[in-house]
Amino acid sequence: MKELNFLNDLVDCFEKLPGVGRKTATRYAYYVIENYSLEEVKNTCSIIVDTVKNIHKCPNCGMYTSEDICEICEDSTRNQQQLMVVKDPKDLITIEKSGQYDGLYHVLGGLISGYNGLQFNENNLDLLEQKVKNNNIDEVILALPLTPNGEVTSRFIEKILSKYNVKISRIGYGLPAGSDLEYADEMTIRRALEYRISTKE
Repeated sequence: MKELNFLNDLVDCFEKLPGVGRKTATRYAYYVIENYSLEEVKNTCSIIVDTVKNIHKCPNCGMYTSEDICEICEDSTRNQQQLMVVKDPKDLITIEKSGQYDGLYHVLGGLISGYNGLQFNENNLDLLEQKVKNNNIDEVILALPLTPNGEVTSRFIEKILSKYNVKISRIGYGLPAGSDLEYADEMTIRRALEYRISTKE
């Protein structure tokens, strides 16, 4: 039987999504053509275009926002002396949902790989150091994944910030080794924050 190619372009689009293989992408494509009206497709496409066009990273912390500065950085009631370092915006959102942290954030945008070196914009590390150097930061909380790359990154940050008079702590209690923050529930995050430990003796 001759291969039918009429859905290939749409399948290719869905297959680019994380965790979506060819079979799942094909199922999504059939669902769209069988269940979506033309108006619904246009509306969905318009939402995607508007989101990509209007959402950008906050220049202060790296969180996504549609404003010049994100609402977290704009909130003067938050603890301006605490700075939490996270891998990406998804981890920041997980922390925020726990309701247990009211300080500021710094999003790295990736981790250091023990094999491949830096896997994110090195300027983010420079910006982190400048924040600690130029602002009244009392504590830097490293909320990075308990993975080999997370450990390498945490150690590297500790080394960079060791010359400054700032407390450096990590969240760890309740977070199993090898896990990512985005999969942790609110209770786990709450306990991890409550029982964080200092990295300095």
